[in-house]
Amino acid sequence: MTDTAIAELVGCVGVRDACQAVGAAQASYYRRHRTSPPPARVPIPHRDRHQPRALSQAERHAILDVLHSDRFVDMAPAEVWATLLDEGVYLGSISTFYRLLRQAGETRERRRQAAHPATVKPELVAYQPNSVWSWDITKLRGPAKWTYYYLYVILDIFSRYVVGWMVATRESAALAEVLIRQTCAKQGIGADQLTIHADRGSSMTSKPVAFLLADLGVTQSHSRPHVSDDNPFSESQFKTLKYRPDFPGHFDSIEAARRHCQTFFAWYNDDHHHGGLGLHTPADIHYGTAEAVRDKRAAVLTDAYRAHPERFIRKPPEPPHLPTGSWINPPDQPEEATQ
Repeated sequence: MTDTAIAELVGCVGVRDACQAVGAAQASYYRRHRTSPPPARVPIPHRDRHQPRALSQAERHAILDVLHSDRFVDMAPAEVWATLLDEGVYLGSISTFYRLLRQAGETRERRRQAAHPATVKPELVAYQPNSVWSWDITKLRGPAKWTYYYLYVILDIFSRYVVGWMVATRESAALAEVLIRQTCAKQGIGADQLTIHADRGSSMTSKPVAFLLADLGVTQSHSRPHVSDDNPFSESQFKTLKYRPDFPGHFDSIEAARRHCQTFFAWYNDDHHHGGLGLHTPADIHYGTAEAVRDKRAAVLTDAYRAHPERFIRKPPEPPHLPTGSWINPPDQPEEATQ
């Protein structure tokens, strides 16, 4: 039976009865005779829709003309709105005043803003001792509440050797100047040999210290503001100091603080096997004895391998490598010498 005949039968008895009479599926009939749905309406963006409460163009111009008038040109929109309201005039809300000015590009900070130059990330590298030092100051608790002693520490970033330290009752640029001068003389620092890095504390950025470094031919480097990671070696050394089991909660006197620091720095320089130095002591790296120590370690490991080679599966053991370079903020692709 043709579709035309089925359609005529549907007009008489209905779709269900007509499909049953001819043995056709009801869904097939609907699929063949369904009409295409009406096209969907294209959505109009909210900002492009007509807003019945919106101000007319004339009302917008009236508000801007009032704000641009000689009477109100130097007044804030909120003050203009209040003045007009006191006079019995309402042109729009305060937010409407601001919105119209913003659309006209007339809202901005009228005061002169300080333009600070972009901070430069310090990138320092040391391939040998006495080429880059890092120094900082930390507080040590005193005998009473809110009393502190100040520990000044100068550290060689290549060897991690503490080349100079001092405990004082105050933080002072003059004391820092004395410590730096004495440390440079003790280490035999020549002109244009050394770079000293520090954060931006008052003592570090003081003129006496800057003048001293200029006289000694030492380059000065500073961390970026509020970036503690720019001075990692000094921060790490202070953590080692304060996390030692024998570090007290407070010191009874400045003499006690000095005695403790004297013991600690002797251990740190001469006995502390530093993880960043191939488990050598800072003194070994600073004074060039690390190669001999490593050779001795290698001989011991070789004897251990010969005695029990089955205990070393992948390769013969060898001591950790000596450091070849030490960076403060290495670049994204460091040089091969620092690999």
